[in-house]
Amino acid sequence: MILFVKLILAYLLSDFLLQPASWVRDKESKKYKSIYFYSNAIVYFALILILIGDINFIRMAALLMLSHGIIDLLQLNFQTTRTKRNWFSVKHIFNLLVIIATTISYNNTTLDLSAIGNQFWIVVTAFIFLTKPSSIIIKNIISIWTPEKNKTKSLQNAGNYIGILERLFVFCFIVTGHFEAIGFLLAAKSIFRFGDLKEAKDRMLTEYVLIGTLISFGIAMVIGFLVQISLGFSF
Repeated sequence: MILFVKLILAYLLSDFLLQPASWVRDKESKKYKSIYFYSNAIVYFALILILIGDINFIRMAALLMLSHGIIDLLQLNFQTTRTKRNWFSVKHIFNLLVIIATTISYNNTTLDLSAIGNQFWIVVTAFIFLTKPSSIIIKNIISIWTPEKNKTKSLQNAGNYIGILERLFVFCFIVTGHFEAIGFLLAAKSIFRFGDLKEAKDRMLTEYVLIGTLISFGIAMVIGFLVQISLGFSF
């Protein structure tokens, strides 16, 4: 179980948090000729070895890096503007399947977790998933409904950071058993956010924000309940 969690953590870090948008654009433009195509794979390989902490895992880490590169290359070569959203999903599903297969096949692994317990890795992975990875997933899901940009001024990336914070709050409320606070958070956001949208009389934008908010809350709640079940929290 913990091997799977650590491999997921390495994947989330390398493909989301440690891969800037500039890397992705360069890879999409130059494909296998992009230096960032190889940089991303090397970062993934290094993170696996660091998190697993077992030199005997180097062969499996190399196979994971190779499969990651092949899947990435297939996406870069075959995706188009129209199919980019679908290839995003296919890429991450296949990488998840490879990680699952690796975990199952490497069944004789024993790790010393006396210093850092299993709970730490599960919670950290959940936290990281609820930040940038979830933002990208939500953006990809609702991209088919993206309304035209208006001229209303707003802080740069404010919506993205608001989404991350709300998911982390919801996650913390669930694992600590304060479910009533989730309703308070949703009500508070409704007052500030949807009040402005109502005044703007932009129905399409209102529906777009509402869908994104509900998906964001839903993801945070699912992850929170999964962590509760995995760890048996009893706060």
